[in-house]
Amino acid sequence: MHQVFRRTAIAAVAALAAQAFAQTEITYWLWDSNQQPAYQACANAFQQQNPDIKVNVVQKGWDDYWTGLTTGFVSGTAPDVFTNHLAKYPEFASNGQIVDIAPLIKRDGVKTNIYYPGLYELWGRGGKQYGLPKDWDTIAIVYNKKLLKEAGISEATLRTWTWNPKDGGTFERVIAQLTKDKNGNNGLSKNFDPKNVVQYGFTTNGSGGGYGQTEWSWLAVSNGFKFNDGPWDTKYYYDSPKLAETIQWLADLSLKKGYAVPVTDVTRLGSEALFTSGKVAMLPHGSWMIKWFKDNAKFDVGFALLPAGPNGRKSMFNGLADSIWTGSKKQEQAWKWVKFLGSPACQNIVGSYGVVFPAIKSGVDAALQVYKKNGLDVTAFTTIANTKGATFLFPITDYASEITSIMNAAMDSVFLGKARAADALKEANAKVNAVFKR
Repeated sequence: MHQVFRRTAIAAVAALAAQAFAQTEITYWLWDSNQQPAYQACANAFQQQNPDIKVNVVQKGWDDYWTGLTTGFVSGTAPDVFTNHLAKYPEFASNGQIVDIAPLIKRDGVKTNIYYPGLYELWGRGGKQYGLPKDWDTIAIVYNKKLLKEAGISEATLRTWTWNPKDGGTFERVIAQLTKDKNGNNGLSKNFDPKNVVQYGFTTNGSGGGYGQTEWSWLAVSNGFKFNDGPWDTKYYYDSPKLAETIQWLADLSLKKGYAVPVTDVTRLGSEALFTSGKVAMLPHGSWMIKWFKDNAKFDVGFALLPAGPNGRKSMFNGLADSIWTGSKKQEQAWKWVKFLGSPACQNIVGSYGVVFPAIKSGVDAALQVYKKNGLDVTAFTTIANTKGATFLFPITDYASEITSIMNAAMDSVFLGKARAADALKEANAKVNAVFKR
């Protein structure tokens, strides 16, 4: 009898202990596979401090990611916390799908002045806050050092190059010199055959749609274009002649001159794969891809400052944040995780992986140490970020999904040679601005 009672008592204590230490599992989504190991390390550190919470880190590819979120919001299966984008969050906020964390920030006394200037404010509207900053990014030109050397181009040339939409400046000259036809003629030769190119000097990541973060925004803004008059504006200027001449110049690199990969091939093969295969000498890309290029290219990769346009050198400045789904049944635990993600503890861990520039300076310093250790000069990204007037914000407005649909069609028509930029963009701009007047 005593033995039975003792076993029962032990079982009861064990059950109580298990209950006391039961874990609440929350799900966290991100789209970048390069960053998954860093954020898994953050999750491990967080769980050591919060043994009652388990974080399930899930990575999905870009398209599947947003489709899954949209479906999840409707079906009730969305993740508790997810990496959010400036082009997406206004729609989520207006639909009541993400939590306003401003009251939680105030309740817990979370410091918000620790981030790079402007990042925190990007995620707020009307006194509400929809995320804590996690990183920032700028754009630079990624180039194949071997192909530059073979073409007789000094890397020093890339530090002072210029661009304009009339003749392309020294930027177009470098692109032409790096382009070769099957007979070995480069784009500067009178014998160059644009119909039989074996090595392209340049590629973009596609037509760029309505934002062209890596594809065309840096060229257009350096030419005097502006998207709108600031965050939450209700009017775009896609009909600007400054944008039209920029897009036409860029499209003609492929359509008329043969210096750039046709957009159909970019769509089919991918710009990154074309570059790492050695078929393309240069492409514009974001700082979030530094490690990817280092790991995947079988040649030495360099990162050059963007060329200076008529209005100087310009790069889009973008920053991601983590948001909480309003449908989460574990919002306190989700908030604890979001606080940790936005803290120096996590951002220093992320910095130590050298995959992105975190939103906090100490995290950036950690990333820079890793890049330096790996022999990478990433000053093309940091210099422009720290130069006054050299960056512009990702345009934040309502109706981003509709704008994207309209502008994708317009930009594709130009890069496929089906329409002139001035005509397509004027028509698209009217459609975009009509969305705000409904």
